[in-house]
Amino acid sequence: MMLKVYCCQQEVNVHSDKVKYSIKNKLIMLSATVAVPFLIMVVYLIYALHSYSNAYRAIVSNMTVANNYNLNFKEEMDESLYKLVVGSVTFETVGDEEGLQNPYGMIEDLRSEFGKLMKITTDGESRAWLQILMRNIDTLEDRIDDIKSNLESEKSYDMNIEMLDNNIYIMTELVQDNIQSYIYYQTRSIEHLTQQLNDRVHTFTIFCGILLVLLVVMVVVLTMMIVAGIIKPIQELSQVTRQISQGDFSARARTDTNDEVAVLADSVNSMTESLEELVGKIKEDERKMRHADLRLLQEQINPHFLYNTLDTIVWLIEGHASDKAVNMVVSLSEFFRLVLSKGKEYITIQEEEMHIRSYLEIQQVRYRDILEYRIDIAPELYRYKILKLTLQPLVENSLYHGIKYKRAKGVIVVTGKLLGDTVLFQVQDNGVGMEKEELDNLRSEIMKPCQDTGKGFGLANVNERIRMNFGVEYGMEIDSAPGQGTCVEVVIPAIPYEG
Repeated sequence: MMLKVYCCQQEVNVHSDKVKYSIKNKLIMLSATVAVPFLIMVVYLIYALHSYSNAYRAIVSNMTVANNYNLNFKEEMDESLYKLVVGSVTFETVGDEEGLQNPYGMIEDLRSEFGKLMKITTDGESRAWLQILMRNIDTLEDRIDDIKSNLESEKSYDMNIEMLDNNIYIMTELVQDNIQSYIYYQTRSIEHLTQQLNDRVHTFTIFCGILLVLLVVMVVVLTMMIVAGIIKPIQELSQVTRQISQGDFSARARTDTNDEVAVLADSVNSMTESLEELVGKIKEDERKMRHADLRLLQEQINPHFLYNTLDTIVWLIEGHASDKAVNMVVSLSEFFRLVLSKGKEYITIQEEEMHIRSYLEIQQVRYRDILEYRIDIAPELYRYKILKLTLQPLVENSLYHGIKYKRAKGVIVVTGKLLGDTVLFQVQDNGVGMEKEELDNLRSEIMKPCQDTGKGFGLANVNERIRMNFGVEYGMEIDSAPGQGTCVEVVIPAIPYEG
């Protein structure tokens, strides 16, 4: 591989040495012709837009602050003071009432916000109205002081109402008028700013028009010279890449130009060779997966299992238990029929249930003293599809690694239920179980590719086939404890069978 990379690098360097009319130099020359004039235009445009943007943003910000108070201040102030005068609230509790605010707090907020606007407002008329507004704010605060003093001295209700009508309401109206005047003159500032921008744009447009005519003539001449040497080889290279994208990895780019396109063509050719190797590797991996599937199938048609089953049938016949022998032959026939399944990869969950039932019926005859089983798969699952040989390896694992070593009566329970858009299977036994270290090793083994698995090949194969066919979010989980048995959970999507 190192030799191959080195050779490719040498080949690219050879082509680079043969570059006489570099595209890079051609484009630099073309770019230099237009770059300086356009750079001047861009700098001027950026400066103009930046200046306008800053001024516009400042005015809009000022108007936003003023509008907030223009919409709410008078109504909130009048209502709060009226509730104070009629005795619904006090100056201490007015802020606790919904929809009311402390008048002094509102005055302070108003003075603070418009004091900030005074510092940043540059328009003369707007500043004049801000000065009037600040004076009226002070006057309004004095009138509020009078209301507060009257309330504290418990003067007549009519006097306070009169002060509201003749002083407070008039002053809040004046404050609102001042804010509206400020907003009006800020709006005029925007119009003036827009006019300035229009004048600059007009000047800039004339300048660009003249410059553009000159540049067009120069660029057309240079472009015609450059395009002829670039476009044709690139089109040829594009055709080759299109062939490659359609799966024709035998396509090769051939260029006789003395520029970077020749180097690019060599790189495309190297990429195509790598793709050919990659596709070959993928095909090899698929072949290995098919081999793994065949290996799993062969494990299910285990000669020892077949020999032992046939010996059991002979033993039953010799023992004159012909009915049991017939049932066992039927179960064996059904078992192999479902194992083969006419070469289909998917079968229904009902067929998978029949498969494991046939298997357990055969094994129960052989291990009648130690094996009991129960299959509880919801009939609503029968119409969904499942990968062939998904549950049988789990049942076999429970029998040979759980129940058989218990040396006492054991039970295998197979359940299946629908959980939303997924199907959950559980294969549980009350066998010998596993120590934590052994369980962790098995969990690690079943997450490996089955061809790399030393222990638990059947489980690893099932897990890998599920993840490859349905997605990595599906698969198998194992839980076990010494003396408490083992539980294997399998989750697959609930997809109706359409075979």
